[in-house]
Amino acid sequence: MKNREAVIEKMKSITGPDWVLTELEQTLGYLYDETEPLLRPQADETCLVVKPGTPEEIAAIMTYATESSVPVFPRGGGTGLCGAAIPTLPGIVLSLERLNKIVELDEDNLMITVEAGVTLEQLNAFLSKENDLFFPVHPGDEGAQVGGMAVENAGGVGAVKHGIMRNHIKGMEVVLPTGEVVMMGGKLLKNNMGYDLLHLMIGSEGTLGVVTKVILRLYPRLAYKGTLLISFETRQAAAKSVSQILKQGMVPLAMEYIDRSASQEAADHLGLTWPAEKGSVDLMLILEESTEDDLFDNTEKIVDICDANGAVDSLIAETGKEQKVILDIRSNVYTSFKEKAADAIDMAVPPAHFPAFLDELMQVVDQYGTQSPTVGHIGDGNIHNIILMVDGKLPDYFEEMRQAMYEVAIRFGGTVSAEHGTGRTRKAFMSLQFSPREIQIMQLVKRAFDPAMILNPGVFFDEPNGTENGLTGIH
Repeated sequence: MKNREAVIEKMKSITGPDWVLTELEQTLGYLYDETEPLLRPQADETCLVVKPGTPEEIAAIMTYATESSVPVFPRGGGTGLCGAAIPTLPGIVLSLERLNKIVELDEDNLMITVEAGVTLEQLNAFLSKENDLFFPVHPGDEGAQVGGMAVENAGGVGAVKHGIMRNHIKGMEVVLPTGEVVMMGGKLLKNNMGYDLLHLMIGSEGTLGVVTKVILRLYPRLAYKGTLLISFETRQAAAKSVSQILKQGMVPLAMEYIDRSASQEAADHLGLTWPAEKGSVDLMLILEESTEDDLFDNTEKIVDICDANGAVDSLIAETGKEQKVILDIRSNVYTSFKEKAADAIDMAVPPAHFPAFLDELMQVVDQYGTQSPTVGHIGDGNIHNIILMVDGKLPDYFEEMRQAMYEVAIRFGGTVSAEHGTGRTRKAFMSLQFSPREIQIMQLVKRAFDPAMILNPGVFFDEPNGTENGLTGIH
């Protein structure tokens, strides 16, 4: 047990009094992420929020927390969908928002170093001024911070061509739970020494260390971009078209599957108009090419493939404004359903299995007599479907239906979570995907990094608490 006032005074001595929030009206906005109402904080009035400004301040906080058995919950932009940033014990919410500087743009090595609190919006705005380089990962919410994107291994609409965060992170500065500041990786394209701790940290969801800087690989910006919106009467025809496009060697920047009900809801929410009227499902494909001829040639080939599979309409958005409308609507599907959503599911299967997987998934939905608005990164086998609330509450069948959906994904060689993370909302399903020995190894890795078990307890698997390991929080 640790006296709350003593913790507050220690935090103020490290960061200065202006950067320690103690009252609930100040801290409340830091206690939630996008999983509400599925998961709520369990320590509202006892948590304090600390906003360090340097890695050295974070190191001092972590050293104190480890020595005093005080839980620490790292927090980025709060845009996560797995509850990884929600405090579940009285402790310190460690906000990275003050670490918001662009450290270095290295154009010769095509890399940029940023502090963890830099938002995606800030990063993209900076790079747009440079005009010839860009960063490809776009998870949908530009309020996401780069450090959070790294520890959640974020993906998004560009993943089919460029991959997810793991593919673009070359180095990270990390403060370990025991207070050491270490640099993992660097500006190297090859590094084969020892265990790869950098890639272990990516996707660790704030359980192994606090990321303070990230080195990202950048790419030349291609001059020509276009967006295709192709409509079908059936999801099977849409999915079949995607596999044939990929077999032809064409890899668009994005290949998105969108239920018409989902696109219409998102368009209404934004006060926009979804351009497609025919059909019941759409494929949104974003192409980027180095020449205008390549853009038109590939567009024509894709339309021909889709027409052969029964497409009922094809629209081409050539202007930036038209492209932005379509992307904004797609990116805001979850936002438009948020007040009605019990959960946003994030499964993935091998792309070739996507059509059969989607059929079985919809059979589960039909079995419970409900609807499940569905979108997905169909090019890499990743589906997002929403379980809706009933009369503003979790439906009685919620847990059973969610379990059934996950079992379908595992049966197709898939995963419970493709890009949203495990966090606190998916950890109960670890045993569906991993053997007891695999889970035990993960627990041992956690303890190796965090011997006092104070960093983001309760993510991935239940941590021992109370007197069992001395982790009782602050009071």
